[in-house]
Amino acid sequence: MMITSLTDNHMKRILISVSLAAAMAIGTVPAFSRDVESDWYAATDALGRKVGRYDDGKKDKTVILFYWTWHQMEDTPGAPVKNITQLMKQYPDAINHYDHEAWWGTSNDRYCYWDEPLFGYYRTTDKWVLRKHAEMLADAKVDAVFFDCSNGSITWDESTDALMEVWDQAQKDGVNVPKIGFLLPFGPARHALVSIRHLYEKIYSKGLYSNLWFEWDGKPLIFAYPEMLVDEEPADKEIKEFFTFRPMQPDYVDGPVPGRNDQWSWLEDYPQHGFVKLPEGGVEQVSVGVAQNTFPGTKGHCSAFNLPGSYGRSYTYRNGFDTRENAHLYGANFLEQWDRAYELDPEVVFVTGWNEWIAGCWPSFAGSVPGAPAFVDQFDWDHSRDLEPTKAWGEYGDVYYLQFVDRVRKFKGTTPAPEASAPKKINVRRHRAWKRVQPFYAAYKGNTGHRDALGKCDIHYVDNSGRNDITGAKVARDDEYIYFYVETAEKLSPCTDRNWMMLFLDVDRDKSTGWEGYEYVVNYHSPTKDGASVCRSKDGAWEWEDAASVKYHVRRNQLVVRIPRSLDPALQGDLDFEFKWVDNMQDEGNVMDFYVSGDVAPLGRFNYVYTAASGR
Repeated sequence: MMITSLTDNHMKRILISVSLAAAMAIGTVPAFSRDVESDWYAATDALGRKVGRYDDGKKDKTVILFYWTWHQMEDTPGAPVKNITQLMKQYPDAINHYDHEAWWGTSNDRYCYWDEPLFGYYRTTDKWVLRKHAEMLADAKVDAVFFDCSNGSITWDESTDALMEVWDQAQKDGVNVPKIGFLLPFGPARHALVSIRHLYEKIYSKGLYSNLWFEWDGKPLIFAYPEMLVDEEPADKEIKEFFTFRPMQPDYVDGPVPGRNDQWSWLEDYPQHGFVKLPEGGVEQVSVGVAQNTFPGTKGHCSAFNLPGSYGRSYTYRNGFDTRENAHLYGANFLEQWDRAYELDPEVVFVTGWNEWIAGCWPSFAGSVPGAPAFVDQFDWDHSRDLEPTKAWGEYGDVYYLQFVDRVRKFKGTTPAPEASAPKKINVRRHRAWKRVQPFYAAYKGNTGHRDALGKCDIHYVDNSGRNDITGAKVARDDEYIYFYVETAEKLSPCTDRNWMMLFLDVDRDKSTGWEGYEYVVNYHSPTKDGASVCRSKDGAWEWEDAASVKYHVRRNQLVVRIPRSLDPALQGDLDFEFKWVDNMQDEGNVMDFYVSGDVAPLGRFNYVYTAASGR
């Protein structure tokens, strides 16, 4: 019986191998596969700052990001979104009056957005947005996100359920999604006890999505106070043994760290403290914030963020307030906080934060002016702490996201970029010729689903631009040509489709030349039987002129394009260029559309990099 079983299994493996080989032969599955490695990506932001490489060795470090799942609250039917930045332009005097119509109007909802997120005023039940977040945070090498459940006993279950479902599938699709956890109230209060019992019963005791749990010291980590649990209750004793506890320090700590050595911090003024001293020296954790809603005189307590003198994005402890126009874009506060983290060199950095976006309009808070509204956690461009890209900043909307990626890379180190394989002449019609060409630039699969979701204030979001699911690319070269290969998860759509499989080339890796650094785009015009178009940017604008017609070939889910090296001096001799594949761009000329529409590999401003010495 054992021999029969082994034979049966052997035959099954043979049949599987034959089936895969047959599928490969007709191009119905990707020809190559490997993990996505975002350390290889290059990017230059709208300020001209490059995301760096730090190849002096990978470090055993952890980055946790504060994440908000509370964007699911019901609204007054027909009420408009209250955007503080827009309302302040329309009603500049409203900042002096709590009862001003700007803050209330037709709605009793006290919550206002400081500005509009890139993906709109979404709810955190919007699975299309949650998938975008999974990939953006994976590209940033975030290890975990912790959900803000610090207010009462609210745990935002509907959002958590949606996120776990989406991120579980993304993980199956090859996305190294962040793990998850919960930040409960800042103290051993009764409502915190309600929350931890609920979360344990609903998620942890059932092993629900255990593949997504973030663990510390061998157990799921929770930010809560263990002393609130009742030792005489068997269920509470089970909970206490199940988790690793790190109670969150509530204040921003102006002075010595509190006496207990099990707390972590979520946000502090510079210079931040190290939390949980380690026996061998050093500390476990340090917090890093985009900005802090404090000001001189609060002595480490949070205050209303709309107070003059609060520590916004442009404030630093070392240099004070940067009064230049648009100083908030440069992230001076954020950089100073990272400098302190590098100095203390902890095991974990906790970053505040990703997508808070809203602030309550309150009649008073610490230090607020009588009669004026108090916006505690968010207020405007300078006085806010979201890293998620914003729509209102236009091309500058992702400067904090890319700055965050750079700082995380420095903290954790980067994987050295791969070497290109030897020169090889490619027949564009023989797709098997790519088998030994390296490297393979992997892209996320499964991310072309469509959007159909309710947002804030009954706004309905629809996006049907997902079409060809790009899963990877390669580049080859010989003395005359550079060859580009791209594959998709399924058969390619007709090449006559609008904005079909465009290849953007930054041949000199200089953002100041070409549109957003891209001197050339392939397939700006639909390819014909005579060839694919290569267009050159005119005067650095989204205005493209014909530069060449080149050979290409489509074979089910694979596309190959051949470009002559004589096209540009930068493509002759040693090669060092950036490229990306884009399918079904919608907002032409808007680089931020690379985060939103169709499929883009790699996402957003990121590019693949191809480097090869001449003759090698």
